[in-house]
Amino acid sequence: MKMRRLAAGLAAAALGATMVATAASPALADPGIDPVAGGHTSLQFDANPEPAWRGRPITLEGKLSVECKKDYISGLVSVHHADSCKRSERWHRLAWKRIVILFQPAGSGKWEYVETVRTSRSGYFHTKVPARTSGTWRAVFKGARWLDGAESTDSVRVIGHRHRHHH
Repeated sequence: MKMRRLAAGLAAAALGATMVATAASPALADPGIDPVAGGHTSLQFDANPEPAWRGRPITLEGKLSVECKKDYISGLVSVHHADSCKRSERWHRLAWKRIVILFQPAGSGKWEYVETVRTSRSGYFHTKVPARTSGTWRAVFKGARWLDGAESTDSVRVIGHRHRHHH
């Protein structure tokens, strides 16, 4: 009985250690945390085609990067090719980070939530949405532990008929 209890305790301790290691993994860190004196990030974003035909898909895509600084790049955030900071590589792409997509119809003055996407392993993100009306698309990285927030916008004019007219 003592042996079984010891084995169960060791298994629980091992599982606990695994869970702690997973929770502390930088790649899984919650990007919703407010930035704390973070690394400078850059969000490149493009909505196309421009102009877009009503009802046809608009592709929203971009790239999230962080300026290479040795003091935080080593192990605290998941960064593509982060093993060294070379002079030629001032920016590194950020993997697995949440990007919030918003839309503001022309003349409305209000941002509408569209969806949340994640950057890929190589720091890129993309999604497709139907073109409904002209306006501005916005991609927002809210920041994360050791990372500043960043955002970017792109306007798209939507052309084509709103309704089909039967004559």
